[in-house]
Amino acid sequence: MTAAPLVLAPAQAGWAELGRAARACTACAELAAGRTTVVVGECPPGAAVLLVGEAPGAQEDERGVPFVGRAGALLDELLDRAGLSRDRVAVANVLKCRPPGNRKPTRQEVATCRPWLDRQLALADPRVVVTLGGTAAEWALGPGVRVGVAREQVHRLGGRSLLVTYHPSAALRFGPAGAPRAALLEDLSRAAALATAG
Repeated sequence: MTAAPLVLAPAQAGWAELGRAARACTACAELAAGRTTVVVGECPPGAAVLLVGEAPGAQEDERGVPFVGRAGALLDELLDRAGLSRDRVAVANVLKCRPPGNRKPTRQEVATCRPWLDRQLALADPRVVVTLGGTAAEWALGPGVRVGVAREQVHRLGGRSLLVTYHPSAALRFGPAGAPRAALLEDLSRAAALATAG
């Protein structure tokens, strides 16, 4: 039996070490049994922005990289339009393993996996955190957060600016002219401005 994330995560001195420890995690038996890989995330040196999504999907689980499916392609496009190159931002998820059938993570899974993301936040030390979707917003601000309301202001998270916005999959569902896509671009542009503000 491996040690719990609560014990292991804070002891990791760097992103790579954290990745090795997380890839051995079996704290959520159902997720560990069904995953292909643990999707730790990415953190280029000096990243001023950390994007936090919900959990890996099928393509992310297969490739071991966050946001590589259709939602990832849209995210990349909107990041470019906002002036944030994907290779300059850190990207992580609330859960590191794909939930069966891409279901919403349970509160217990989120709580169990939380130490990994909390440690990633400390290691990345970004100026700005952007949560993508409801699960990530609840990770940052607590249960019951409504993205449409919370995105109207800049929050604080451990001394950092925190922006809440829609998940790229919501932008895909509502189409190119939908409100979530416009809001996501607006919020990513705001993140870019906050990341470079004096």
